[in-house]
Amino acid sequence: MEIKYFRLIKTIVEEGNMANSAEKLFLTQSALSHQLKDLEERLGFKVFLRTRNRWELTEEGNELYKVGNEILNSIAKGFHNIEQIRTGSSGTIKVSTECYSFYQGLSAFIQKMGLLYPEIQIDLNLEATHQPISKILSNEIDIAITTSKPNNTTLSSLAVYEDEIFALMHNENPLNKKECLELDDFAKLHLIIHSFPLETVSVYERFLKPNKITPLKISAVPLTEVALEMVSANMGILCLPKWTLKAFKLSKDLVFKPISPHGIKRTHYLVFRSSDKSKKYMHDFIANYRDSFNGGYST
Repeated sequence: MEIKYFRLIKTIVEEGNMANSAEKLFLTQSALSHQLKDLEERLGFKVFLRTRNRWELTEEGNELYKVGNEILNSIAKGFHNIEQIRTGSSGTIKVSTECYSFYQGLSAFIQKMGLLYPEIQIDLNLEATHQPISKILSNEIDIAITTSKPNNTTLSSLAVYEDEIFALMHNENPLNKKECLELDDFAKLHLIIHSFPLETVSVYERFLKPNKITPLKISAVPLTEVALEMVSANMGILCLPKWTLKAFKLSKDLVFKPISPHGIKRTHYLVFRSSDKSKKYMHDFIANYRDSFNGGYST
């Protein structure tokens, strides 16, 4: 039985006469009478009886009316839920990271999201780099990419992937003879970093600072190409994950060395406000980010 017949029965019951029912259904009275007659012929029983200029349901018609109401109410509720979902599907997400290198791979991801979810606007907030957690708390950004879980009950975090920090050096560097770099080695070398403060440099924050070791010399070189040239000239070492250099053609004279016998590994997290969990567009971003970067930036 088609939905239009349930609507027809419901309208006639609520309006009480054919004229008002026809007007509400945008039909002529003749067309309405024809549809009702066609329905009763298909069913094999009368749905309405006309009494005193009103249309009254038969016993069978009353049961059909109840069934129709349940169906129509269920359909209306379903479309309402869909509309609520669609309403939550659009929005703007401001993203930042604790390190500039984390932006690598994000452009391609944002392009992919633009194709799959054109209703979601993703903005990269470079000014919030190095301080993304405080910016989330002040509502200046919505999602941060970090290597530590925040100790704040209003924030949620999701582990996405793990990477390892290596020391990149020229093969003529004396440290190349070692299986791995240890604490004492850093006290005598020139460490090249992307930018200050040192607290944003993983090898310092996770390895050197806890052991009260400061490199002999530290230089901040924002351009990776320049930093690689310095390492190629055996002027110092870089400490970074291998994926951050995927887009660069490295000299065959450069080698990666583990840092400490156990290595320096870190977990990358997406951090966001717990109150945003219920927003569908946030859920779509998080789910797709985890899917895209589950194996690291190399995927």
